[in-house]
Amino acid sequence: MQRRNFITGTAAAALASGILSKTVIDEIAPAKQFYNHYLLFWLKKDLTAQEVANFPQFFEELGKLPYLKSIHYGGPANSSPRKVLDNSFSYNVVMTFDSLEDLETYGKLPKHLEIVKKYSVYWDKMQVHDSVLK
Repeated sequence: MQRRNFITGTAAAALASGILSKTVIDEIAPAKQFYNHYLLFWLKKDLTAQEVANFPQFFEELGKLPYLKSIHYGGPANSSPRKVLDNSFSYNVVMTFDSLEDLETYGKLPKHLEIVKKYSVYWDKMQVHDSVLK
């Protein structure tokens, strides 16, 4: 393990100094990929202010489950309007997993299913986007 760390560190230093190309580095120490689980939620229009205020607890509960590496959630940014921009959603969440197996196991956990059922009454629409990232 120490030898691999030394080789990787030396290669990174060589890359920084311009001696090695990124292709060579990727062959020595390939970039670790992870799985991104991105969800968009459109909350029901007739929710009370208290229900809207309670909705982020959904993400807090999901964040306590095993297999999940990280979770970040929020609402649409006040971005300048653009033709390609869709800020019609109420909330979004980004979750990361080490493997597709972890993501799929997480989605089948009884506690996950229980939490989703509990909060699904809050939204009219949900979209899920899964991707592999480096």
